[in-house]
Amino acid sequence: MKVGLFINTQFPEGFNVAERIPEIIEQVRAARDAGFSSLWFPHHWLTYPMQMLQITPMMGYVAAHASGMTIGSNILILPPLNPMQVAEDSATLDVLTGGNYILGLGLGYRQPEFDAFRIPLSERAPRFNEGIGLIKRLWTEDRVSHEGRFYSVNDAGIGVKPVRMGGPPLYIAAQAEVSVKRAARIGDAWLIVNSSGLGSVAPLMKTYRAALAEYGRTAREFPITIECYVGERHATAHEECRRPLEYKYKAYAAWGLPGQRTEAKFEDFARDKFIIGDEVSVREEIARYRELLGVDHFIMRCNWPGLPQEQTLATIRRLGKIFA
Repeated sequence: MKVGLFINTQFPEGFNVAERIPEIIEQVRAARDAGFSSLWFPHHWLTYPMQMLQITPMMGYVAAHASGMTIGSNILILPPLNPMQVAEDSATLDVLTGGNYILGLGLGYRQPEFDAFRIPLSERAPRFNEGIGLIKRLWTEDRVSHEGRFYSVNDAGIGVKPVRMGGPPLYIAAQAEVSVKRAARIGDAWLIVNSSGLGSVAPLMKTYRAALAEYGRTAREFPITIECYVGERHATAHEECRRPLEYKYKAYAAWGLPGQRTEAKFEDFARDKFIIGDEVSVREEIARYRELLGVDHFIMRCNWPGLPQEQTLATIRRLGKIFA
């Protein structure tokens, strides 16, 4: 069983983002020292007034401070991007990490992002499917000719090939039955994001495992991304992280992500969605998730806009003890 750290690259309006960079590196080093195996990064455009650092330069920068750790996108929004650029960027990141890069991909859902790229939301899935096929060819073939519905390459090859044979593993994010089946068909793993809670994820895991069997495929691993806070005392843990998490999920709701009602009591909203408590209760929750879903790689998001650095570092260190 592995533990990874989801890096927060989002900050409220008025924060000095440049001053937060040393804090991110401190979190990375704390995670490395605590035995975390991976680091993961989010992706969005046009998030004003929330400030957000962009994913690809951040992954390259942090990789220099994370020797031996896997770096992954969680998730890169593929449909608005040209797959040639994604193939080139990913190959470079694979070289920079010594073959320890994972390309996590998703469809995206925010209308302003797609409008800015002049791409209809209705084209997300076909662009996604065509893009992944082209990326794989660019990683593995010296010269590629492709004339598709959306993209074309004429007898050309990318500038550097990935270190890892066949290219980085593809982890596919999905929150609906059709997209979970797609993850089983074309991905190396389903990248679960528990933003809708266990009530939604548990039946989708059954769908995913059935699809793997149908397609005769095996998953590289079973990763899940979860908000996690480990306090010194269980009785006060929810209150200590409530405001930063409410800010985060109100932003999700404003962006149109389904199922993000935040008007409920925080403890009710967090139940089966976040893992919050002291070391004992968090260890029990991790065991429950593992038994219910069969997940084996917990990607923990331990920092949100406004959470003090010392509380983030304390959670990382406590998680290191739990997963030791």
